[in-house]
Amino acid sequence: MKPWRSPLAWTFLASVVLLLGVGGWLLTDPATSRSDALKTGGLAGGAVVALYALWLNDRRRRVEERRQDIERQRHELEAQRAEQDRERVADERFAKSVELLGHAADQVRVGALHALAGLARSRPEYTQTVLDVLCSYLRRPFSRTPPSDADPKTESDPDEERELTVRLTAQRLIGELLPARDAPGPAHDLDLTGARLQYLDLSGKLVGGLLLRYASLHSSTNLSGCRFTGPVYFTAAGTESGRQVGYFRCRGAVFEDRAWFSGTKFAEAADFTETTFAGPANFKDANFGGDVEFTGVHVRDSLDLRRARFSGQTDLRFASLPESVSLYNTLVRSEKEVRLPAAWVVEELRDGDARVVAKAG
Repeated sequence: MKPWRSPLAWTFLASVVLLLGVGGWLLTDPATSRSDALKTGGLAGGAVVALYALWLNDRRRRVEERRQDIERQRHELEAQRAEQDRERVADERFAKSVELLGHAADQVRVGALHALAGLARSRPEYTQTVLDVLCSYLRRPFSRTPPSDADPKTESDPDEERELTVRLTAQRLIGELLPARDAPGPAHDLDLTGARLQYLDLSGKLVGGLLLRYASLHSSTNLSGCRFTGPVYFTAAGTESGRQVGYFRCRGAVFEDRAWFSGTKFAEAADFTETTFAGPANFKDANFGGDVEFTGVHVRDSLDLRRARFSGQTDLRFASLPESVSLYNTLVRSEKEVRLPAAWVVEELRDGDARVVAKAG
């Protein structure tokens, strides 16, 4: 920069001019001493220098603000770039893991399942997608003859046993990825339509909607303490024998939406003790092959027990019943102990069957 274009030079020049001008003008006044004139001129010149210093400080402040703004934008761009890199790595990791689910080796498939679960833990936005993939894997066709039902001279198929191990891993990871019953945050949906499951345990978990239509539930199934915020469908599902008998435990669960058990076949004991059905509860055409417990159950919307059959010891002493209850052809066995609400009675039929009906009047 040329000297005559420098603000500092012009400030110095203006300060000198004011010093000389003001001092000279005051010296023309006989009442003003030379020292007072010089002091006043110096103050005028110093004021110009002070104004320049204030302007320079303001300029430095604005430059610093612009620098900080540029630095902030740079950090934001770097953060966006890092987030995009993480998303790209996560997408690649997800795609590779899904691809490995089709690998012939069972240990590779187990590793892929754990990789997907790890991705869901590190990137919560992937949780529902990972759950969908795990459910999809469990919906794959799978047939297995339990060793207890096989010919004693015939060993179980090693391939089936290895595949069962993979499937049990997928079920366990689903349970681990679901939040606790009262945890904050979203509830995730599960679609296990037609799945063949064994030792399914979702106890104490928060679930959105649950689809188990036409599913085969082998061994014990435990939904005790669950809270379901969406619709639940067990339509035509069946609890069947596996390595053990097919118990169904649903103690203290909460169904906030509809719960559909129409056509469900319970091979052994079914326990709904102290469960709450806030929405419609439908057990139409359900078949209970073992003992049944509905003690302390609250039903707030409607209850459908049409053509339901109870073959074992039956306890239908609900804690509360809605106004809408359907009991058409609801059957129990005469030789079994049957406990009913005060408003219901049993009518004897032929062949050992009895029908549950509401008291007249």
